[in-house]
Amino acid sequence: MASAHSNPTSDLLPDSAISDAYIYLLGRLLITRQQQVDFDEEGFVWNELVHRKPGQVAWPNPNLDVAYSEAWVTIDEVSTLLVTVPEITGRYYTVEFINGWGETLANLNERCHPDHPNGLFAICFQGSDVEVPSGALRVDVPAKTMRVLLRVELGANWDEAIALQHQFNFEIWGKLQAPEIPRTVMFDMAHLPGVEAFESAELAMQEKDLSPLDDMQAKVRAIVSEIADPERRAEVDQIIRTKAQADFAAAAPYIGRGWIRNGWARESCCGHWGTDWLTRTTVNYGGIWANVMEEVVYYRGALDKNLSWVEADGTYSLTFPADALPEKFARYFWSIIAVDRQFRHVLPNPLERYLLNKESGVVRSSDGSLTLYFGPAKPDDAPDANWLPTGAGKPWSLTFRFYGPQGGVADGTYYPPPLIRIA
Repeated sequence: MASAHSNPTSDLLPDSAISDAYIYLLGRLLITRQQQVDFDEEGFVWNELVHRKPGQVAWPNPNLDVAYSEAWVTIDEVSTLLVTVPEITGRYYTVEFINGWGETLANLNERCHPDHPNGLFAICFQGSDVEVPSGALRVDVPAKTMRVLLRVELGANWDEAIALQHQFNFEIWGKLQAPEIPRTVMFDMAHLPGVEAFESAELAMQEKDLSPLDDMQAKVRAIVSEIADPERRAEVDQIIRTKAQADFAAAAPYIGRGWIRNGWARESCCGHWGTDWLTRTTVNYGGIWANVMEEVVYYRGALDKNLSWVEADGTYSLTFPADALPEKFARYFWSIIAVDRQFRHVLPNPLERYLLNKESGVVRSSDGSLTLYFGPAKPDDAPDANWLPTGAGKPWSLTFRFYGPQGGVADGTYYPPPLIRIA
């Protein structure tokens, strides 16, 4: 059998279409992979919150400024999920509902529901006529199965934040038949699947994709048909491993279809993806469960001012002028974490210091500017509070978050200053 690439008259999909379809499908498989890990290894039970201790999360790019609680929830035409939200003032919080492709469906907080910021919420399947309790605010969602991520800002008083975290509550109202967990292909994040990904395609795509991407689903199904032929299956596997995975890796520095300025990457969209399947898959791989940009904006710093990769053993400075300090661009809080460049996990260090934020006690310079330092060793003239250790020997990058983005972060015109190597 000749390959589609070498035979222009072939009805087989070209290599570029196979690459696109693979990356599209991978976005869903990353979610189902994590779902299986959650139930099989983490002990999740449908519709029950798992309250994490601060820092006790293993997914890529965790937000260490918040207390996390997690759940997988399911509803149907005759049931609703009742969510109790405590009264919280002066502290960021949200309950985010995400579908099986990584689309944010709802946030429960005072920004999205100013007339009902706390109390009882009823999460209902869109179009259902299920009754809800008196006093509950009905929130319709276009999915029956969702991942929930609850975030409560830790702030200066962690005990208070943790107490509030544990006041959130979930309860199912009505009879419910829990669904089967989709047993799609499992894989190690360091070794993405090859052609076997398409063996799980039909099961994976039973979850409705809210993005208008029927053309991508058609390509996936065409490949499922093609690989029934053993020779073509081997060809497709080779295309995936040599082209599709390389295309995916090439998109990572830009977070899909984003932009890089001053060495910092910013995604083109987040949480609401439209037709941007490439950015969606890139975020699902490197920062699963990301929220919408109205809630938070993320920047990734892996390049210095010369657009060269940050060196594993290098030390870098980051200086904000006095009139553009990080807090200017965040209504709630900002933070920077250092993660390993491949898997986006926080870097162990003897100080057990994993982030810089407004609670770190960072020290401004005499002119009002702020210089932060990143590297395996603290520069002699750097204030201790301004230094984030990066370990040694392992390539790293920075994740910069602005919660409650405003100004240039909200409108997309702002990028952090460049990283400058000093040692």
